[in-house]
Amino acid sequence: MRVLMISDVYFPRVNGVSTAIQTYRQQLDAIGIESILIAPRYGNEPAEERVTRLRSWSVPMDREDRFVLPRDFNREALNAAKHCDIIHVQTPFSAHMAGVAVARATGRPIVSSYHTLFEEYLHHYTRGIPSSWLRGLARMISRKQCNALDAVVVPSSPMAERLNAYGITRPMHILPTGIPLSRFGSGDRTRFRTHYQIDEDRPVALFVGRTAHEKNIDFLIEALRHALKDFPRLLLLIAGEGPALEHLRDRVHAEQLADSVRFIGYLDRVTELPDCYAAADVFVFASRTETQGLVLLEAMAAGLPVVALAEMGTRDILTPASGAIAPVDNVQAFSAALCRVIGDAELRLQMRAQGLAWAAEWSDVALTGKLAALYRSLLSHSTVLENSWKAPSKARPV
Repeated sequence: MRVLMISDVYFPRVNGVSTAIQTYRQQLDAIGIESILIAPRYGNEPAEERVTRLRSWSVPMDREDRFVLPRDFNREALNAAKHCDIIHVQTPFSAHMAGVAVARATGRPIVSSYHTLFEEYLHHYTRGIPSSWLRGLARMISRKQCNALDAVVVPSSPMAERLNAYGITRPMHILPTGIPLSRFGSGDRTRFRTHYQIDEDRPVALFVGRTAHEKNIDFLIEALRHALKDFPRLLLLIAGEGPALEHLRDRVHAEQLADSVRFIGYLDRVTELPDCYAAADVFVFASRTETQGLVLLEAMAAGLPVVALAEMGTRDILTPASGAIAPVDNVQAFSAALCRVIGDAELRLQMRAQGLAWAAEWSDVALTGKLAALYRSLLSHSTVLENSWKAPSKARPV
């Protein structure tokens, strides 16, 4: 079997979509399913086997992202589809239009992964347009796009519930992106702390992800302010870059928190990020709009206790079995949970053990096998079982 993947985003652009594509492609190869990827060219990326890069332009609203002309996607996708069995679209822009057009022209089955809850994001990047209008537009476009497919892959049960409410009638399959367990369990705490001149006994809370408004990092900074009363040496590390970075830096400077918050930018996922996880004492996350929250599982796989809000897709991860603490959604409760973890070494060991066991159930090997089964069912024209991977029970505050 050969799969054509089409996406408006891929590395070096760092986000959950790029990570999901890379993870699935590597594991599909391992089980004998070859994939071809068509994605934007960002600069002078080195050649990569079975990856075609197309000319692209910066997106005005978000300079990290790129725009490819639909006709360029169409041309490349049509040529590639002749040698593929199924089309898997990863993003809802030019790539989606090309994927649907080529599927109709060639009769290939088409599936799309719905990675991003756009109705919760657009108002951060569009000024002067009412949020209610933007939400309605996002829902209408999503409904139209998804109903043109043979199947839709969603990363969590709350995401499936939301899309059902949009009026999407195509089969939906809850299929999270798996994580490479061995990679995140091999970090070097001492090496990272030495490099960034962090004292070995200094408590460190870590956030990993885009520094974007929808990640709710302001909430984490406010929680830190409260926690500093009990733990004045507590350091918040923010690993990532994005459109809210300047705002966050300005806030930290204005509130005289420069000694307690450090921005370290993007880290290489293979050579640097595992060390970063190993160097921290607790992982913190406050996004209310995640469709899955892969970084939570990465942190657990690294043996790092997690304190996070259980909202949208993270509810599937932050169950009691995960060992994570999911406080109610207010700064005081979050700060109290953070202080509890920082101040209790025995609790951290308990959370570590539970998190490691939980992360093992979300391995890239197991979940890629579920995706392969979906591909085969589409190709055989058999009935596709909805919710091919059943998420655990919903999270509740711990």
